[in-house]
Amino acid sequence: MKFQEASSSASPCTYHVFLSFRGEDTRKTFTDHLYTALGQAIFHTFRDDDGIEKGEDIKSELEKAIRESRISIIVFSKNYASSTWCLEELVMILKRKTSGHIVLPVFYDVDPSEVGKQTGSFEEAFTRYKEKLKSETDELAKEKLKDKVGTWRAALREVTNLAGMNLQNQVDG
Repeated sequence: MKFQEASSSASPCTYHVFLSFRGEDTRKTFTDHLYTALGQAIFHTFRDDDGIEKGEDIKSELEKAIRESRISIIVFSKNYASSTWCLEELVMILKRKTSGHIVLPVFYDVDPSEVGKQTGSFEEAFTRYKEKLKSETDELAKEKLKDKVGTWRAALREVTNLAGMNLQNQVDG
């Protein structure tokens, strides 16, 4: 199903919604319910376990799906920042925001300030990245990781400035 994006670029879109989430945290609970509800409302939604064929390059398929979506819903959960894949998706999504791509953050059982200020479980994830930086012996790899960590931190701060949904302390959202 193809439809035209409502922005001035009028590029074709394959999906109404791109769903970004930490699978271990919410795949079988909130995100599954959200995906089902979006489908029932006739929103064609990309979810990694349905949208990527075996043998495909994951990163390029994710980039393509984000590029070909009108909206991204990012479900932030306790362990979101522990996934470099999630953080990379977040950066890709925010780059699209300037071309009319709508970004909707959902804070599922995590406070938005924890995301933006990288405290709590987000601080723990970045502490692990800092340790990895310290142990890296290849200077080029070290510099690349340092740049990525800085980009991830900035993206997390940026996304918390967007209007979103705070589902903290709610039974299954």
